[in-house]
Amino acid sequence: MTTMETFRYDDAIVRKFLLATILWGVVGLLAGVIIASQLAFWQLNLGPWLSFGRLRPLHTNAVIFAFVGNGMFAGVYHSTQRLCKARMLSDALSNIHFWGWQLIIVSAALTLPFGITTSKEYAELEWPIDIAIALIWVVFAINFFGTLIKRRERHMYVALWFYIATIVTVAMLHIVNSLAIPVTFLKSYSLYAGVQDALVQWWYGHNAVAFFLTTPILGLMYYYMPKAANRPVYSYRLSIVHFWALVFLYIWAGPHHLLYTSLPDWAQSLGMVFSLMLIAPSWGGMINGLLTLRGAWDKLKTDPILKFLVVAITFYGMSTFEGPMMSIKSINALSHYTDWTIGHVHSGALGWNGLMNFALIYFLVPRLWKRDLYSVKLATAHFWLATIGIVVYMVSMWIAGITQGLMWREFDANGYLVYGNFVETVTRVLPMYHIRLLGGLMYLVGIILLVYNVAKTIAGAEVPADEEASAPALARTTPTYTSFQQMLEAHPIKFTVFTLLAVVIGGVIEIVPTFIVKSNIPTIAAVKPYTPLELEGRDLYIKEGCYTCHSQMIRPFRAETERYGEYSKAGEFVYDHPFQFGSRRIGPDLQRIGGKYPNMWHYRHMEDPRSTSPGSIMPKYDWLLTRKLETADTKGKLKAMQTLGVPYSKTEVDNAVKNLKAQAKVIADDLASQGVPNVADREIVALIAYLQRLGTDIKKSSVASQ
Repeated sequence: MTTMETFRYDDAIVRKFLLATILWGVVGLLAGVIIASQLAFWQLNLGPWLSFGRLRPLHTNAVIFAFVGNGMFAGVYHSTQRLCKARMLSDALSNIHFWGWQLIIVSAALTLPFGITTSKEYAELEWPIDIAIALIWVVFAINFFGTLIKRRERHMYVALWFYIATIVTVAMLHIVNSLAIPVTFLKSYSLYAGVQDALVQWWYGHNAVAFFLTTPILGLMYYYMPKAANRPVYSYRLSIVHFWALVFLYIWAGPHHLLYTSLPDWAQSLGMVFSLMLIAPSWGGMINGLLTLRGAWDKLKTDPILKFLVVAITFYGMSTFEGPMMSIKSINALSHYTDWTIGHVHSGALGWNGLMNFALIYFLVPRLWKRDLYSVKLATAHFWLATIGIVVYMVSMWIAGITQGLMWREFDANGYLVYGNFVETVTRVLPMYHIRLLGGLMYLVGIILLVYNVAKTIAGAEVPADEEASAPALARTTPTYTSFQQMLEAHPIKFTVFTLLAVVIGGVIEIVPTFIVKSNIPTIAAVKPYTPLELEGRDLYIKEGCYTCHSQMIRPFRAETERYGEYSKAGEFVYDHPFQFGSRRIGPDLQRIGGKYPNMWHYRHMEDPRSTSPGSIMPKYDWLLTRKLETADTKGKLKAMQTLGVPYSKTEVDNAVKNLKAQAKVIADDLASQGVPNVADREIVALIAYLQRLGTDIKKSSVASQ
């Protein structure tokens, strides 16, 4: 006779993550609307802490790791317990995970506006926070795998497969990409340099999208779509193909972010090929999700949860078609560095992840608080606001991006660039920035309706006791398996090992050759390390978020070489920790800016960009003219660079501050001769020194490989 065991699920932890999801959703989306308004109206850049360059990484981190992350954890904790027929391994670990994650988010909110950043996209947080992320992720992993081991249900449902892939792959990506040499408590330099750093970063960056924003959300889709539709998943076999193909192929696709850059051609082509192959498993997942609705179409007409789920999955299909298309070299030549990429990213983040989060919230709140949703009409209104808002956003960015790409490359009958002045390409797309702002506002209003709806639903409600359940203990006898997949599903550790192998292979084959094969990164004799003043200026460039609007990578296209100068070489970046290739051009590329303009031009440009570039939407950086340059850590920075292999001599390190002041005096004296008060000890001088250095090591006649 089978003995039933009675137990209770931990619903309290799910409620905590769900409420955090709502809170950080408002914060992240509000930050998005603010930075969208700053592009539409540059006057809204309010000083150093509230400028676009400082707030843009705050927005991306808040949406990805706070809004989507907390929603993902809420869904994982809720569904895992029910799929395993077991309470989580440890309530204490669950709470450490929750509060630790919230502290990490708060740390990001406190550091990024102050310019404390590594500049590596989606990995901007400095090394102490990176360590905290790793530790909290380990807590999450122990809790999750411990629950799998003590489960009462032998079969591991498909959602759990995707959770396993998320946990092991995100850990690998985060640790490898975050390796750095600390200088101070809140300053470090990436362990990698230049092209190698770019490859590791976009191996991480693309796969953060894959394994933080895609695989766990697919796991939620596989659990909550059948629950909401009251229908079984369309095809178990298709889910197997979807999972294994996705986790194996996705990890190879990162180099498509670096097409036509200095990355070796073989790595670029590899990334493009695997990106195209990704269409098949991605659409397999979309089809599996949508066809789960068969027989439930009538319910779709009235149920806002199903509306959110169906449109979210549709956006997933759109994004996973558009992404591979944009990885085709000929299309990428037009789309890269434009706002088209911004539209694509937001169709995934807000169309796929955001709508899935909203569906999750509307599904779980009534069940966790034992109350009917306050207003189905408000939830439906939210659905339409969010859907129309993100479509308006995407279409405006598609138009802006294609316009930018075409304008940048247009030549007249005489062979001259039609739009030689970069600002012309900015002012032309300003109407699209206003329309994008409207779309973002609609999306923000939608989540405000959700906040009101949820608040009214749970107001005055007593928090119910954890849900009680019963199930027989897992039989310890060895069953007969009919397939290798079935055997893996019964053994979580084996399943995890095979998943890890699937994702490790691609990373090793892509990354290792660029570190051990010297011909991948040929050196250039003329390239020398930055001087102490230039290094400080580079750190200021990163601190102010200049990399969010400017690239430092001239692609080998005639339009770019005509506009900017000689195309970029891999050997130019060997001392760049971290790399600064950029991913967007709201301003022109800066790789050859050194010597193009006098010091006074740069001074005036930072004081008021419109004084040198009429029509520019760049914010003022006038605080750089008055803020004192801190040199207490300059020597330590050179020592850290020395550790990383940058060939500074002991004398150069010992005399770092002295040499810095000497170079600063030369620039300050030049400015003083034109009426500028003495600024030798101000930040503006360091930034000018860095900008005037860019590209000056390389002359067309002196490029020579060693």
